[in-house]
Amino acid sequence: MARGIEKFIEKVAVQTAVYWGVPINDGYGGFSFSWPVEIKVRWEDKTEVLTASDGSQYVSKARLLVTQDVDVDGYLYLGSLADLNSAQLTDPTLVPAVWKIRRFDKVPMIFKTDEFVRTVYI
Repeated sequence: MARGIEKFIEKVAVQTAVYWGVPINDGYGGFSFSWPVEIKVRWEDKTEVLTASDGSQYVSKARLLVTQDVDVDGYLYLGSLADLNSAQLTDPTLVPAVWKIRRFDKVPMIFKTDEFVRTVYI
């Protein structure tokens, strides 16, 4: 059960997004994706310049609060599973408005080891 900041994030994360994890090499030169799931987010369209772990800079198009951990290089789509056709469900790169996760921050609350603020940048 969520407490404190996580409970607050659950209250403000009222938008539905579809999440695909990191693609997996299929051994034949291609990639496959795990089945997508719907997650709750608070999606803020905000352009900002960020620095990657290698020191390079890139432009993030949005910042999201999420209620669960996600993977860098996974994909997010603001909408629901019902919005997508069967091909798009198995391959998010076919979704016109899909975004690749560029950065995921998970920050513990002060004096807590089991409560986090999770932020995604796309």
